[in-house]
Amino acid sequence: MTTPGALVLADGTVFDGDMIGAPLAASTGTAEPGASGCMATGEVVFNTVMTGYQEVITDPSYAGQIIAFTYPHIGNYGTAAADAESRRPVCRGVVVRDLARRRSSWRADADLGAYLARHGIAGIAGVDTRRLTRHVREFGSMPAAFGPVHVDDALERLAAAAAAEPGTAGVDLVSQVTTAVPYTVGDGPWRVVAYDLGVKRAITVGLGRIATVEVVPAATTAADVLAREPDGVFLSNGPGDPQMAGAVIAALDDLLGIVPIFGICLGQQVLGLALGGRSYKLTFGHHGGNVPVREQATGRIEITSQNHNFAIESGSVPGVEETHVCLNDGTLEGFAARDVPAFAVQYHPEASPGPHDSRYLFDRFADLMSSFWRTAPRRHGAGADPEASR
Repeated sequence: MTTPGALVLADGTVFDGDMIGAPLAASTGTAEPGASGCMATGEVVFNTVMTGYQEVITDPSYAGQIIAFTYPHIGNYGTAAADAESRRPVCRGVVVRDLARRRSSWRADADLGAYLARHGIAGIAGVDTRRLTRHVREFGSMPAAFGPVHVDDALERLAAAAAAEPGTAGVDLVSQVTTAVPYTVGDGPWRVVAYDLGVKRAITVGLGRIATVEVVPAATTAADVLAREPDGVFLSNGPGDPQMAGAVIAALDDLLGIVPIFGICLGQQVLGLALGGRSYKLTFGHHGGNVPVREQATGRIEITSQNHNFAIESGSVPGVEETHVCLNDGTLEGFAARDVPAFAVQYHPEASPGPHDSRYLFDRFADLMSSFWRTAPRRHGAGADPEASR
């Protein structure tokens, strides 16, 4: 027995479907009064991956957003606990064309519909996602609302909720996903403090290969970071508008030049702002696992995973070399500072769609720490090159 539903965009465009996942009264969607009890609201974005849907849904970078999958058949291999990128999904909802009702992988411990229900995430299936994608490509990511349509005024209620949804610009979403207390992962030889702006599990695994990583809340001060005597500082991925991550940007003012820094995704954006650059919101963002990026120095092409709606304006960051560019639209995908030990990329090297095209970036961070501490003044408990003791 299916429950008819609808997705309504802020511009009034309507997409019919059937409700899936958590009943909205128990979901994490934004509650609004209505015939069904509530509805889900958020900013609609589309993702082009054909596999990895669980990793996408559990990426904290999707806070505040409704994820529409362009690939029509989603859920065929179910879900597995080992594939989650965070403790639980924080997206506002999921939109698919055809939800698989049976899982086919021996690794699976649940089907996708049950997984969404268990974690309180509502969704809508049977949507013409090709039409939805074309609409978002033309008019941009925009707020939306979805829910059951049992009564005559349901569409009007959904339209009003979509119009009232603020979207992601100018909204502090990092505070909703950052860790409340520090924790440590990895056993690599370097010591790294990682700012959790919405960090993915796979990133901590990649860092843990080269370092013992202490993950700290986004509001951690520079003084607190330096008191931990790290060899390097990492800036993670995360959701929303980088200009709302002011605490991290302020901390970077006191960390740049003192300790090597590496940023990924939102980490690139906050680093770019700290260095004097400008950010802007993309029309519909980059969300997918097949985005070509060129490393400028070598001409080498990497197939990358990306998930961001904001970017740093090319040419706006003083004192950096722009190292990577997106071949789809020419946006800035990486830079390295000339005068301080800091670099960043906009894409996700830990996701490995290439499959290993971008793994070298973690080793580049280790190399940066090694070269910096060979010449920098030593601090007690930090700066000793692990390679020197081997």
